[in-house]
This record gives sequence, C-alpha cells and structure tokens, in this order.
Amino acid sequence: MPEHDAPPAAPQPSTLAILTSRRMLVTLLCGFASGMPLFVLYQLVPAWLRDSGVDLKTIGLFALVGLPYNWKFLWSPLFDALPAPGTAALFGEGGTARRRGWALWSQLGCAAGIAALGLFAPREGTALIVPLVVLIAFASASQDIVLDAYRRELLPDRELGLGNSLFVNAYRLSSLVPGSLALILADHIAWSMVLPIVAAFMAVGLAATLWMPEVDVAPPVARGVKDAVLVPLRAFVQRHGTSGTLGILAFLLLYKLGDSMATALATPFYLDCGFSKTEIGTIVKVTSLWASLVGGTLGGLWMLRIGIHKALWIFGGVQIASIFGFWVLALVRADPTPLWSTPGPDGMAISVGHATLAGAVAFEYLGVGLGTASLVAFMARATDRRFTATQLALLTSLAGLPRTFANAGTGWLVESLGWPTFYLVCAAIAIPGLLMLPVVAPWGREPAEEAAASADRAA
Repeated sequence: MPEHDAPPAAPQPSTLAILTSRRMLVTLLCGFASGMPLFVLYQLVPAWLRDSGVDLKTIGLFALVGLPYNWKFLWSPLFDALPAPGTAALFGEGGTARRRGWALWSQLGCAAGIAALGLFAPREGTALIVPLVVLIAFASASQDIVLDAYRRELLPDRELGLGNSLFVNAYRLSSLVPGSLALILADHIAWSMVLPIVAAFMAVGLAATLWMPEVDVAPPVARGVKDAVLVPLRAFVQRHGTSGTLGILAFLLLYKLGDSMATALATPFYLDCGFSKTEIGTIVKVTSLWASLVGGTLGGLWMLRIGIHKALWIFGGVQIASIFGFWVLALVRADPTPLWSTPGPDGMAISVGHATLAGAVAFEYLGVGLGTASLVAFMARATDRRFTATQLALLTSLAGLPRTFANAGTGWLVESLGWPTFYLVCAAIAIPGLLMLPVVAPWGREPAEEAAASADRAA
C-alpha cells in the first residue's frame, strides 16, 4: 500500500480526558481504600490503645502486625489462580470477576475487623484485640495484592505513571481519616462509636469494586498450588531473561535505598536540630504531606509526556539532590535568626531555621513523590498481565526490604558519623541505583505496549 494511503494513527486522548476517565476515578477510589486500613493499624490503633491506658511496651509489640505486608507474596498466587468463593452470582466469571470477588472479601474483612475493635476495652481485652488486628492486617495486605494487580490490568502502559501517582496520592490522603478525623471525634464521643465510623469509610473501596470496568484478562493457567507459584516466576524470567531479571531485582533494592535511609530517622533528626515538637508537628507534617502529593501528581503528569524510563533518570536525580536539603539543615539547625515576622505582641515570626526546615522537608518529599511514582509504574509495567497479583506482590515486597533492613543501621551510622556526614553517605548510597538505569531503563527506549503484550501471550 502506498505510504499516502496508510490509515491515520488513532489520536491520543488529552491529559484532561485521561484524568477524568473512569479508569482514573476507579484508581483514585482504590488508592483511598488501600491506604485506609494500613493507617488504622499504624496511626489509629496505637492512639486508641494509649488513650485507653495501655503501656508503651505492649503498644510497641503491635508493630508486628505489619508482617503480612512483607509476606503477602506467599499467598498472592491464590488470587491469580482461584476465583473468590461465593461471588460468581454477583460478578460472573473471568479475570476481572476474580479481582472484584477477592477485593470484595478483603474489604469486608477490613471493615468488619475495624468496626469490631470498638466492642472491646483495650485495658481488659488486649488479648482479644490482637486477633482482630491480625485479621485487619491480613485482609488489608490481601486487598493490596488484588488492587495492585487490577490496576496493572486496567491501565495502558502510557497511563501507568499517572494512574499509579493518583493511587499513591489517594493512599496518603486516606490517612486523614484514622490519623486526624478519628482523633478529633474521640475527643467528643466514645471510641466504641469512633471505630465503626472509621470502618464505614471502607465503603469507598466497595464502591470502587462494584464500579470496576471490565478488563480483558487471560484466564488462569495454573492447575495446582505448585503451578500457581512456579508458573508466574518462570514467566517473569522468560519475559526479561535471567540477567534482566537479576538486574531488575537489584535495581528495586537500590533505587530508593539512599532516599529511604535519609528519612528513616527524620523526627529524631529534627529534635536533635533543636526544633520543638510543636514546630515539627506544624511545619514538617503539613509540608511533607502536600509536597509528596504535589510530587506524585506532577510525576504522573510528566510521565504521560516523557515516559517511565526518562522519569526514572530525572526523578532519581531529584531524589539524590533532595538529600542535600537535609545536609544543609544539619548545618543550619534551628537557627533563631529572624527572617520574617508580623508586628504586635502576638505576631508570628519565621526564623532561618524554620525556613530551612520547611524547604528541606518540601524538597525531600517532592523527591519522594516523584521517585515513588516512577518506581511503582516501572514495577507495574515489568509484570506479565496473566500473573499480575503474584509478580507485583513479589516486586513490591522486595522494594520494601531496604526500609526494613538498611534503615535498622541508620542509628549506628549517625552515632558514628554525625548528622551532616550521614546525609552525605545517604546521597552516595543513592548513586548505584542511578548507575543501573542504562541497563534496566535506557534513556528514551520505552518498550512498546503491543510488543510486551505479545511477549506475554507467547511466554
């Protein structure tokens, strides 16, 4: 066919059309639902226990409920291979029905567990609370598996960056319910009423599950538990090759390592700099939340234009540069030199230390938002659409290992080196992740979505 007779390429939808699409709106709702139970466990439950007179040693042990999030890859193959019981009449059969069924059960488990906490008095019934908290953690980790898999299947490769950014932002915003609204309500009504109110917010996830668009997903290919585990792992290696698989796994461990270590002891660092707890609460917490939200949103929008590979390079550079903001803060500390003030006895004053703190935190969490957006999109695209639950659960668990193990040594490093040198070391540790980019994400070489889909079908 002559070149001038070739059919015109289909026009790409506008950014506004993508942002307001049903895909993105469902992604937002799923992000909120995914974050809610996690922040119940890490923010609401400790506050509830302490307010009820439980000692700090007991409260500290409740941190172990986070283990299901680290080990979720162990049962994730079941969500790829098996249909959810009792949901066929509601959702039918097939790939999306499987996702919706398991999402429904996990969301009901989260809601029931959170509401049931209000039936107990912590000081008399701590032993009874533990199983409920474990149930919430298991149901929440299971929901993460399912929603991560569905998001990968729902979004085209070009929209993965933006979609994952919106998901993460809604995830963070959900913390305002258990971490803020619940505490305000607890000052006015009993905890036994607060907890069911918080549980009711899981209705956002149920609405997302009922509204999920159908996606053409290949049927499960495993014929047993062994196949359910081995087939997805074998498919990942076949897709990327042995060296490519090892490169991706190493990259996931290294890309955010320095950044993660830099924020591991953030609050003790601010205190050591001489800032009060009120200054930390007002300046740091607000600045970090909104800077990470802005960073995630901008990262997603930019990835629509520049692609995931270029984003990993650019945002990785921003991550490293942002660590130097903490280095500057370690030198300036809580410098009381007035920078700006309002007149009058009750006027507000902003010092050099305040400005440096706000700038360092904003820059760092902007980098966190950008880097997280690009890395989550990269992980999603690396998976095979037939085994998204298993492969994404494994990759996200692996990417979270540095926070657990490397961060454990940060206190020793600070004691040995001091804060300024520690942040220089964090910046240096972040460099190897960038050096792997020419191998795992070459600049300007985005894999075609059609080619990746064909490789999945042929594997």
